[in-house]
Amino acid sequence: MKKDREPIADLYIRVSTDEQADKGYSQRNQEEMLRKYCDNHSIEIRNVIYEDHSAKSFNRPEWKKLIQQLKKNRNRIDLILFTKWDRFSRNAGDAYQMINVLRDLNVEPQAIEQPLDLSIPENKMMLAFYLAAPEVENDRRALNVFYGMRRAKKEGRYMGLAPVGYKNKVDETGNKYIAPKQPDASILLWAFEHIGKGAFNTAQIWKKAKDKGLRCSKNAFWQLIRNPLYCGKIFIPRFKDEESYFVEGQHEAIISEELFDRVQDVLDGRGRKYRPKIETQREFP
Repeated sequence: MKKDREPIADLYIRVSTDEQADKGYSQRNQEEMLRKYCDNHSIEIRNVIYEDHSAKSFNRPEWKKLIQQLKKNRNRIDLILFTKWDRFSRNAGDAYQMINVLRDLNVEPQAIEQPLDLSIPENKMMLAFYLAAPEVENDRRALNVFYGMRRAKKEGRYMGLAPVGYKNKVDETGNKYIAPKQPDASILLWAFEHIGKGAFNTAQIWKKAKDKGLRCSKNAFWQLIRNPLYCGKIFIPRFKDEESYFVEGQHEAIISEELFDRVQDVLDGRGRKYRPKIETQREFP
């Protein structure tokens, strides 16, 4: 840091939507704290950088722009200031690498609420704690979400964006579920029935379904006719010592389980008494 002038800093303000709502990490609040800190310590402010992106990695649009500016204007800034170390990063390994990158540019990162003199070796232990704590919090939150979603699946609830033929809905108690969407559900029932008859090949059935109004790619169609969700089943994937299995879904089935099994037999070539015929242009022999 230059001793013959006031230090110059860039203010880094990072916030995500859920943090704004749950913890009050608003951009305005962070900026106010950082500006007050700079006034009290006679630090000149060059830029204020706003980031609305996760801190799980440094692959953030505004951060990458900041690093490019620092490389182009080497030795023109002394500090990057943020409120806490979790504004800087939530990944200890990435944070240490980025600190080294900034040091090569003669820039010191600093959290005003968790100040550390990184030239003192013992302070690296505190830095490790500040960086690891948010990472542990992230991992625990992700694990809780995983177990929550797995429990919901075991109860027969479909999680995520509704598949083709269904739509996402919310009941009066706020619980999310999927329900058949017309006319897609009726078209899919027609498609399953005709595949089960073995009258035409799957590509022809897909084209006919598209003509009826089904919006679905060929690849997605091949996947959905193999998906037991349409006969009311929810797949529970294998996890640790627990084998994979199916449970009865809480959603309304579009087809019967018997029809689904018959379609799988046709697709697998079992029980097929004749080769599905292929439609040709009438003008050709």
